[in-house]
Amino acid sequence: MYRLLVIEDEEGLAEFVELELRYEGYEVNVAHDGRSGLELAIKNDYDVILLDLMLPGLNGVEVCRRLRNEKETPIIMLTARDSVMDRVMGLDSGADDYVVKPFAIEELLARIRVILRREEKREAKPLLLTFKDLELDIESRVLKRGKELIELTNKEFELLLTFMRNINRVLTREMLLDQVWGYDYVAETNVVDVYVRYLRNKLNIENKEQYIQTIRGVGYVMRE
Repeated sequence: MYRLLVIEDEEGLAEFVELELRYEGYEVNVAHDGRSGLELAIKNDYDVILLDLMLPGLNGVEVCRRLRNEKETPIIMLTARDSVMDRVMGLDSGADDYVVKPFAIEELLARIRVILRREEKREAKPLLLTFKDLELDIESRVLKRGKELIELTNKEFELLLTFMRNINRVLTREMLLDQVWGYDYVAETNVVDVYVRYLRNKLNIENKEQYIQTIRGVGYVMRE
């Protein structure tokens, strides 16, 4: 069950949102001021926090900034202030989304679902992939062998990422073309061979085992 925190000083609105969230199957905690909300947010683990911008004690921007020093919990700002500067201030303080009051509860629920799906995808895929002595950081797009930094172009990175997500699986040229260049990309499949050669030139060490093996008549594989 997903756990949400609502930090909202308008008690009627907070109760309404809480009831709707519970009806949708979420576990919900509520705070009516910035300090108690921040304390709950730091003390407990939540999947999403709904944070009002104008709060007694600490305002929503300050709560967001302080929370970002401790955690990366997704935050949706709730506010009646709809100026561009207010939205920018909320997002720059660390919020993930921004909903203007009065809002339709269906829109708020949809935005929560979007964030939860995004977080599920992020958790499902590791951000650091390893193969032998290679480490590929997906978020920073950095490839290292020990302390050595190996520079990659965008396409080289995408090609290596595809290989490292499919260790021991033979990938045909057509599969690689679809994954890296897109299914609607119009080109000869030898573009894959060209980029595999580029990668090999950067990865391989003289007189050492090659990282990418050729399967004649089929394609390529990174095999443990």
